[in-house]
Amino acid sequence: MQYNTFILPNGLRIIHATSPTNVTYCGFAVDAGTRDELPEEQGMAHFVEHLIFKGTRKRRAWHILNRMENVGGDLNAYTNKEETVIYSAFLKEHFARAVELLTDIVFNSTFPQHEMDKEVEVVIDEIQSYEDTPSELIFDDFEELIFPHHALGRNILGKPDILHKIKSEDTLRFVNRYYKPTNMVFFVWGDIDFKKVIRTVGKFVSDIPFSTVEGYTRIKPQPYVPQQRTLLKDTHQAHVMIGGRGYDAYDERRTGLYLLNNILGGPGMNSRLNVSLRERRGLVYNVESNLTAYTDTGTFCIYFGCDLEDADRCIELTHKELKKLRDKSLTSSQLDAAKKQIIGQIGVAGDNFENNALDMGKCFLHYKRYEEKSEVFARIQSLTSSQLLDIANEVFAENYLSTLIYR
Repeated sequence: MQYNTFILPNGLRIIHATSPTNVTYCGFAVDAGTRDELPEEQGMAHFVEHLIFKGTRKRRAWHILNRMENVGGDLNAYTNKEETVIYSAFLKEHFARAVELLTDIVFNSTFPQHEMDKEVEVVIDEIQSYEDTPSELIFDDFEELIFPHHALGRNILGKPDILHKIKSEDTLRFVNRYYKPTNMVFFVWGDIDFKKVIRTVGKFVSDIPFSTVEGYTRIKPQPYVPQQRTLLKDTHQAHVMIGGRGYDAYDERRTGLYLLNNILGGPGMNSRLNVSLRERRGLVYNVESNLTAYTDTGTFCIYFGCDLEDADRCIELTHKELKKLRDKSLTSSQLDAAKKQIIGQIGVAGDNFENNALDMGKCFLHYKRYEEKSEVFARIQSLTSSQLLDIANEVFAENYLSTLIYR
């Protein structure tokens, strides 16, 4: 797949890829997330994502919602630890409408206090719902365990007492700090001529001056120290997380860890943990392993929920599978099968154009380029059993792993 890039005079980077459908996806990916908040701003990045649809200098919330809805399109946004994305999906003839609206809400939002007072209750309801779901909450608590006293260990939603104190001027201060053309990208995935993309985006951001984020660099986490913790949550099930830090987004070893993670607890029903804990023994309903790569670190974690009396047995079986990957190289047939499976999974996932657009925006934001599927496949095919064994002995080492248990 070919893609095009361009940098506007104000520093805004544009990336564009064509799509065979009549549906277009476009939006802004901003290099600001939870880890970029000050201690007194916890939850601000996510709060901004909610509030950005609540009013601009020329639109009220109702007009923002209806602008794309009236032509069958939609507006959406998400926040994570390192970026915020605001985007729209629509039929391609409404491209100019979408760009104008997205530009207005990203650069001209006013964050009216009366809207903030209403929306803070929505976010607090979201927090309470999250806290009532231990299978989700444990992921946040685990990141706090492996990134103690660091912004990466904070949950994205924030804390109710801090959110209640945030005023309109605080929100504007956060946005003015990070929502700058040089600190974001505009991505377009659709059947639209690239010259038209440049012309249209350039027209609507022409009054936004060149500016950069000044006086700020992300702070790297302190060296990792494995932790073991059990929290009494009075849950019906035991919820267990086992893992540690992984590789950052620029580390070449991340591809090998990605393949190992897929073998161990990826989405396939034939993953080793699923076969061991669920298919053979019926001890769990769900077991999974996950990777997250940040710009300067990463995480690897295994999650499962089981009956309280089965927790120790499941932990033992999980360590047994990790030990197998540390002690014995994959055979050539096992390695070929693992590569074939993950390449197929990536190919099938590539049929989702919305996810493709979001991935393209995120990649261009952090890497300043977009890695095409053929490049990813080539990196996977180049992996050797000895490389995977080295990675397994580093990341899956028993004395390197942290454990968090809800009982």
